[in-house]
Amino acid sequence: MDLSPFEDDNSVSCRLVSEIPEVCKTEDCCLGIDEAGRGPVLGPMVYGICFCPLSRKEELKDLKVADSKTLTEAERENLFEKLDEAKSYVGWALQILSPNTISTCMLRRTKYNLNALSHDTAIDLVQYALDSGVQLKEIYVDTVGPADKYEHKLSQRFPGIQVTVRPKADSLFPVVSAASICAKVARDRVVKGWNFTEDLGEVDTDYGSGYPNDPKTKAWLLKYLDPVFGYPQFVRFSWSTAQTLMDSKAVNVHWDDDEEDGEKAAQRQSNKSMLSYFSVSAGVYLSIAQSDLGGPPVMGRFCCQNSN
Repeated sequence: MDLSPFEDDNSVSCRLVSEIPEVCKTEDCCLGIDEAGRGPVLGPMVYGICFCPLSRKEELKDLKVADSKTLTEAERENLFEKLDEAKSYVGWALQILSPNTISTCMLRRTKYNLNALSHDTAIDLVQYALDSGVQLKEIYVDTVGPADKYEHKLSQRFPGIQVTVRPKADSLFPVVSAASICAKVARDRVVKGWNFTEDLGEVDTDYGSGYPNDPKTKAWLLKYLDPVFGYPQFVRFSWSTAQTLMDSKAVNVHWDDDEEDGEKAAQRQSNKSMLSYFSVSAGVYLSIAQSDLGGPPVMGRFCCQNSN
C-alpha cells in the first residue's frame, strides 16, 4: 500500500486503489464497504471497499478475515498481506478523509454532517468500482445511521444491484471484513507516520488511541493547543473535545462584520475587536501601481498601532 499520494499533502482527501483483477471485469462480483476512524478526534477517517467474484466468496472466507476491531495490529497487517497476495481475484479501494476535510465539511454554513459525508464517500467508492469495470451484483455495507433508510438510498442510487445494509456487517460478511481490514491498516499507518507540516519541533507521538475519552489523547490535545493558531491539522477541530479546549484555553477573538459595529460588539463580549489593532494615529500611505489593478494609481492609508 503506497501512502505517498496522501503523505505529500495530508490536508486534503486522497484515494488509494489496487489493480482491478481481470476476473472482476468478467464475472459477477460482491463488494463490501466499511470505515476506520469515525470516532477519534485525531487523524483521518478511512473508507474502504473490497470486492471479489461471487464464485470466490469461499476462498475469501478461507483467508480468515474478521472485523478489524477484534484483531491486533499485527493480525490486521498479516491479513492485509494475504489480501494483497490474493490480488488475482481480490481488489480494494480506499478514500482517506483528512482531519481538515472532515472538520471543514462539518462546519459549513449549510449543514453537512458526518453521516452525509460517510454516505457520499461510500457512494463515490462504489461508483469508482463500476466505472473501473467491476461487474457488481451484490453490495454489503456496515450501516451508518438507520440501516433500512441507508439500504433504500443505496438501492435507489444503484438499481439492479442487491444491497444489504446491516449493523456489525463487518462481523457478518467476509467481504465487509476485508474492507474493514484495508481501511484500518491504512489509518494505522497514516497515523503512525503522520507528517506534521507545522513547526512543532520534536512531536510527542504518544497520543493514545485518538479517541476523545482517552487520557493520553486529552493530554496531547492540551500540550499542542496554540492559544492563537489552535491545533495542527492532525486534529479534527470540529470535534466538541477540541472546541471545548479552545474555548477555555485559547485567545478569544471577535470577527467584525457589516451587520454590527465591531468595537461595541466586542466590548459586550469582554473581547478585543480586530479593528482595535488599527488606528489612524500611526498611518502609513501605500501606493498601488496601475498595473496591479488595471486602472489609475490608488493612494490609501494603511493604519496600524501596537495595542500596548
